[in-house]
Amino acid sequence: MTDLYPQTDPYETGMLDVGEGNLIYWEACGTPDGKPALVVHGGPGFGFTPEHRQYFDPERYQVILFDQRGCGRSKPPASDPETDMRQNTTDHLLADMEQLREHLGIDRWLLFGGSWGATLSLAYAEGHPQRVSEIVLSGVTTTRPTEIEWLYHGLARFFPEAWERFREGVDAEDNELIATYARRMADPDPEVRRRTADAWCAWEDTVISEELDGTADVFGGLPRDKKHSFVRIAAHYFAHRAWLDDGVLLQNADRLAGIPGVLIHGRFDLAAPLGTAWELNRQWSDSELTVVEDSGHTGSDTMTKLKRDALDSFAGK
Repeated sequence: MTDLYPQTDPYETGMLDVGEGNLIYWEACGTPDGKPALVVHGGPGFGFTPEHRQYFDPERYQVILFDQRGCGRSKPPASDPETDMRQNTTDHLLADMEQLREHLGIDRWLLFGGSWGATLSLAYAEGHPQRVSEIVLSGVTTTRPTEIEWLYHGLARFFPEAWERFREGVDAEDNELIATYARRMADPDPEVRRRTADAWCAWEDTVISEELDGTADVFGGLPRDKKHSFVRIAAHYFAHRAWLDDGVLLQNADRLAGIPGVLIHGRFDLAAPLGTAWELNRQWSDSELTVVEDSGHTGSDTMTKLKRDALDSFAGK
């Protein structure tokens, strides 16, 4: 097994007031004088984990981690049906990242993200290229409508029984499926929210169920509050196509010119098929794509090593 760096405690934490009643939890680990790096977690709505810290050499990196709006230790939690989701959009998250950078006095930082974290990292880098030194992405997504359609409809051809249960979880027409899940997660009845979250997570677990190095019950086994935050935020974002114009992150990849990038993607990633990473690599001349032959969306030991090695390679730059 690949050895990651020892677990370290943050040397500083905070709650950043980003307005509209939202407080963003953040923490800094490693060394204050190290190379700045920002961990951009996935989901949307998952929150970061302590393992994210361990990919970075704590003697060479200043690692910043934050929980995006509505999840983790940020407040208010999306698991509360009273939380106003109109203040939780991609543009809000990008503004939060910039406010955090300014708050910490960081000029440029490396971005490290996967899955939805890859989408958000690309959107940030294309909007603020002068603030990004390097980018390391895994499970690459751009959250195009075709990618959302594949994940919540197209994969039905592989798992028809599970998809039928997913659709029946909210008894909605196909074109209203994700939007109905989003509405149900705001229902005042806790039992409605429980059933809705469980049905969504059962589908997410099905999508990764055939991975070579997969883990069972990744989504279904989440604590109840974390599960509700994740499902409510994910459904909210995907129902709105993440407020991104179709294909815009690939179309604007020329804005990444001069930023070194490492793309690491599993050959057997059903949740986010390899084609998106391939297209991005072709549009972004300063990126390198490595296809991991033993990995799906949830990764493998090989992918873990490649991510750690990529970060090590940038540590002294």
